[in-house]
Amino acid sequence: MSPGARVALGASFFVLFVLLWSAVTFGGLVSKTFLADPLTMLRSGWTLMAKYNFAYDIGMTVWRVLGGFLLAAVLAVPLGVLMGAYKPVEAFFEPFVSFARYLPASAFIPLLILWAGIGEAQKLAVIFIGSFFQLVLMVAVSVGNTRRDLVEAAYTLGAGDRGIVTRVLLPSSAPEIAETLRMVLGWAWTYVIVAELIGASSGIGHMITDSQALLATDQIIFGIIVIGLIGLVTDFAFKALNRAVFPWAQIGR
Repeated sequence: MSPGARVALGASFFVLFVLLWSAVTFGGLVSKTFLADPLTMLRSGWTLMAKYNFAYDIGMTVWRVLGGFLLAAVLAVPLGVLMGAYKPVEAFFEPFVSFARYLPASAFIPLLILWAGIGEAQKLAVIFIGSFFQLVLMVAVSVGNTRRDLVEAAYTLGAGDRGIVTRVLLPSSAPEIAETLRMVLGWAWTYVIVAELIGASSGIGHMITDSQALLATDQIIFGIIVIGLIGLVTDFAFKALNRAVFPWAQIGR
């Protein structure tokens, strides 16, 4: 499929979605109290930006996502590589990581508020917990799935354990690790909104909570759409970066 056709098909879904949304709301099939129409949503979004400094809330949410995610990635990727490369390391960490990744990050919020208060540390910790354990296990699987014939060929040529990791395992699994980072970054957005719903004085989640109390579905929808647009932009940026850094991984796609 050509890039133009792919873009056209992707855009057509959004057009159909907005048309359906408009038909349901402007046609009176759903009360505006429960679902605002697109024009009202856009007007409310403009008001939030112009009068209530919603751009600051967006910036705070983006900062929290990037801060918590980068901290998780810096620690999780090396640990995942070690687990995928060395079986003793995997045997030591894998049971706990597998256990911890099933724990919902939102369940830690009461404890984190007790330990760190309701400041930025608590929100970063929620994103870190939600991202770290998923990243560790997915990176370990990516490294462990390296073709065995490549490893055996490297050993035959005289490579040591360190050379296997740096010259075989990492180059082979790097594109998949980058894709893992892209996917988990999307999950980090869900965790930051949960963190901002409780004890936050800024951020998109804070605005959504305030809007819920006022039954302002137009503002709630605008906040949700902003999150989706930011996520879409970062997702495309990640894909473009991956294609530029790992061009060999795109062959056959």
